[in-house]
Amino acid sequence: METSAIEAHYRDLLGGVPENVRQRQALAAHVGRGAAIEAVEALRQELLHRNPLDRRVQQLVHFAMLIGAGEEGPARLHARAAYRAGASLADLFGVCETAAVVGGRPSFSRAVAIVYALWQELEPTTKP
Repeated sequence: METSAIEAHYRDLLGGVPENVRQRQALAAHVGRGAAIEAVEALRQELLHRNPLDRRVQQLVHFAMLIGAGEEGPARLHARAAYRAGASLADLFGVCETAAVVGGRPSFSRAVAIVYALWQELEPTTKP
């Protein structure tokens, strides 16, 4: 999988290429390890995008797992990707509710902050 194909996949999924993806590609190219990035991306493609879960569900799962891991930045990307894949704000709030069971109020609060920001971005005239 060439760099352009990798970047095209991220643009399709997330609406852009995350900076960490650009950084790992640049570093791997600099040290002559482009094949390592291709291997990592091929594994990611197989396990995440060719499994029985459709893109919407896969991105909701990704969002949930990243919230549980405390990874707010990547969780934000995957909440947006879930929305782009057809998840509703109610679906995303369902992840928030589940996060409360698994990670307590801190996880719930992190997830709500992410979904709230997405809601305000999508519907800026809607005020709470």
